[in-house]
Formats: sequence, structure tokens, C-alpha cells
Amino acid sequence: MIKQIQLVDNQVQAALQGAIYVEEAAALRETLLGYIEKGHNTFLIDFSTVDYVDSSGLGTLVIIQKQALQHGGSVTLKGLHGLVKDLFELTRLDKVFDIQ
Repeated sequence: MIKQIQLVDNQVQAALQGAIYVEEAAALRETLLGYIEKGHNTFLIDFSTVDYVDSSGLGTLVIIQKQALQHGGSVTLKGLHGLVKDLFELTRLDKVFDIQ
């Protein structure tokens, strides 16, 4: 779920928490695509307090990345750890996203 979201120097900074399942992924997709529609294309997504992401959550991140890139922006992920980090490595999404 989205813990906090804010605009800092035209960058959308989203802090997530808990587990990202289908419902949370849908809410995240809707929220972040709304920012893209408003002209924001640079995202920093913090996973420091996320302990699980399912396939719908990963799919949402890929959609946001694709839309951001099409609008000249980027998606950076930070705070990946434990099972979440392992999942990104297993799916090779660690090669797709800028990870801090």
C-alpha cells in the first residue's frame, strides 16, 4: 500500500509499505498514472518497508516504467531488501529498473 506520496522538485516520491497484492497494485497504478497524466514523469519509489510484491505489483511497476520512459522520464527504486530484492533479481527486473 502507499504509505506516503509527495512531489519534491517535480519528482514523484512514493513510499510503499507492507505487501503489494492485486488491490494495492491497482491503487498504485491508478495513482501513479494520474501523476503521469498531469505531466510528471520522474518517480522515486521507496520499498524500505515493503515485505512482499506479487506479480500484479511487478506488472504495475513495469507499466509505470514504460509510461514514464515514453514521456521522457524514469523510475528509480530504492530500499529493496529480503524477499522483495530476491524477487527482482529472480525476474531480472533488477536489470530493467534503476535501483539505488
